[in-house]
Amino acid sequence: MSRLDRLLRPKSVAVVGGGFFAPNVVKQCLKMGFEGGIWPVHPSKDEVAGVKAYRSLAELPGAPDATFIGVNRNLTIDIVRELRELGAGGAICFAAGFRETGSYDADGERLQRALVEAAGDMPVIGPNCYGLINYADGALLWPDQHGGRRLKPGETGAAIITQSSNIACNLTMQTRGLPLAYMMTAGNQAQTGLSEMALGLIEDSRVSCLGLHIEGFDSVAGFERLAARARELKKPIVAMKVGRSEQARAATVSHTASLAGSDAASDAFLRRLGIPRVDTIPAFLETLKLFHASGPLESYTLSSMSCSGGEASVMADTAEGRRVYFPGLAEGHRGRVQETLGPLVAVANPLDYNTYIWANEPAMTATFSAMASGGFGLNILVLDFPRTDRCSDADWWLTVNAFETALKQNDARGAIVASMAENLPEGHAEELMRRGIAPILGIAEAMDAAAGAAFVGEAWKRPTAGAVGATPPSALPGISPSRGEIGSFGDGLLSATSKIGDGRDEGVISPLEGEMAGRPEAGVSTTLDEAAAKAALAKAGLSVPRGIEAGSSEEAAAAAHDIGFPVALKALGVAHKSEAGAVVLNLSDEAAVREAAHRLIGLGSGLYVERMVEGGVAELIVGITRDPLFGPVMTLGTGGVMVELLKDSATLLLPASRDEVEVALRGLKMFPLLDGFRGRPKADVDAAIDAVLKIADFALANADTLAELDVNPLIVRAAGKGAWVADALLVKEET
Repeated sequence: MSRLDRLLRPKSVAVVGGGFFAPNVVKQCLKMGFEGGIWPVHPSKDEVAGVKAYRSLAELPGAPDATFIGVNRNLTIDIVRELRELGAGGAICFAAGFRETGSYDADGERLQRALVEAAGDMPVIGPNCYGLINYADGALLWPDQHGGRRLKPGETGAAIITQSSNIACNLTMQTRGLPLAYMMTAGNQAQTGLSEMALGLIEDSRVSCLGLHIEGFDSVAGFERLAARARELKKPIVAMKVGRSEQARAATVSHTASLAGSDAASDAFLRRLGIPRVDTIPAFLETLKLFHASGPLESYTLSSMSCSGGEASVMADTAEGRRVYFPGLAEGHRGRVQETLGPLVAVANPLDYNTYIWANEPAMTATFSAMASGGFGLNILVLDFPRTDRCSDADWWLTVNAFETALKQNDARGAIVASMAENLPEGHAEELMRRGIAPILGIAEAMDAAAGAAFVGEAWKRPTAGAVGATPPSALPGISPSRGEIGSFGDGLLSATSKIGDGRDEGVISPLEGEMAGRPEAGVSTTLDEAAAKAALAKAGLSVPRGIEAGSSEEAAAAAHDIGFPVALKALGVAHKSEAGAVVLNLSDEAAVREAAHRLIGLGSGLYVERMVEGGVAELIVGITRDPLFGPVMTLGTGGVMVELLKDSATLLLPASRDEVEVALRGLKMFPLLDGFRGRPKADVDAAIDAVLKIADFALANADTLAELDVNPLIVRAAGKGAWVADALLVKEET
């Protein structure tokens, strides 16, 4: 049992307050046929909405399981405290004016703290929320009208939680045939977070699936527990997470921040949990319907059948660019379908079965069954019903009967998709649901729903991901600024197993010394120059080209001679060297080094001479930012000077497995370059993955102080030649 059980599934409901909203809670409970106690509380009225009222909480017949508090914010706190002392099961706080007011109201934060203190261990939902509708038991702590119906005995339905009361109201008004078990609003989550509410709802056997409208995550660990429990119970979750706008991403010194803002981290978090994300309310509802009717899908493969070539084309085009797809039919499968239709019909997927068999239920059953025998993740029948006030839909139900029989014959999952929402009325949708067929309104929405259901099916087949932010077992060096030479000979570059000095070189600080000496005060950021950043990464086992710092053109020339040509010359302390003209590449002799040094000497804090990484096949960016909720977040993408322009990237939460990194890498548009595009040499992909994992481990080992890290580019050479850190930016910040 969860601590929310009494509140979510009450046997008694108290309603505190007057005005319009509190009495409406009483009316809604009566209207829905709630069989438990309904106890209005009002200091001067004998009854509320025709139900006996009590003058105070102390006069109630017992401690209420659930209480709707519809009084002002100051009095709300006193009521919550009294309920806790009575041993009540929980409360919905309707009043606004707490933390959600932000800087506009100095009292808001103080009142929220007082509310949490008054509640103690008693669950409180809100404040600033409409509350809860329990359609399974008819218990409504809800101060307004709604469009839902009570579940029938033995019936199940979806549960939805939203942080918007108005969206919640609108969702109850849907006429799409989705049965609802619960509708719940989260408010500003002063004490009870969205993940705990969801855990309380998903345990109910009358809940088939869960929909979350998320403005912000309350707890990483809470959502991890929720996802794990949903998987155990076989109850899929879909999320509509708001916040994709560019304005929400903070601009910082690194390229990574422009690619991997908090929304990208949220997206990665949901993927890690096995929760698909949709962007529209219709897609949200249609995904819930598919979950409710069919559960997760076994694959992303689809079949489509319609009696129109135009509809078949629309289906094919809508799937373009999505993970769901229409595979071609194998020869034997094609033959089975062709046999049912005859030679005048061209058999393909999507299938236009023409009108030769229309209204012929046995013939349609044969065709649909032959098509559904292909083992698709989802079989779709495109069917827009006629309006029944002017037309007959009798023949359409023959088509439904044939499709239903075909699905049962093949133990297959199916959906009937209407191209327009108005062409599948609510009563029709409910009947399809009763038959185990998902009624989907809209072709694009059908693709979103199928992709979401297949994503869950794929995710549940994989091992459960580890907790976000968990430090790997391997101990890695801390961040410590280093000076002097970086690298040693051997192919002219530093191998991944080489060490950076022995800790006795002048200016080199060991990890322990770096922690003890020169620590900046809390909140102070320190940007390490490229030499120091590379030294720290090399100690973590990454391949770094040999480099030497220099203070003059003559020192730079001597360093280049020592390192061996060709070399790169860089100005230290410049974040984006290409834009600032602070890097010169492919210098082949000492004279060229001196000339370049004269131009660069005043641009930064010093000069850095480095052996050129030759034979690069492709360039990656591997960036780390510290998200306040998720900890270190990694961006992996196409690197180089056009990183923001191309925006070819994937975001991973840490720790990430080798498989996750490889999937992210193979999902990049530039991956064909790594894979030997048009006869080019294949890159050392294994070395690239190794490097990414070492950067991830480094970030986790230094999570308390690492604010940002950009490795751009990570140059991936040909197979067997490794992946090399050609430039690095590292920002420390004390927490």
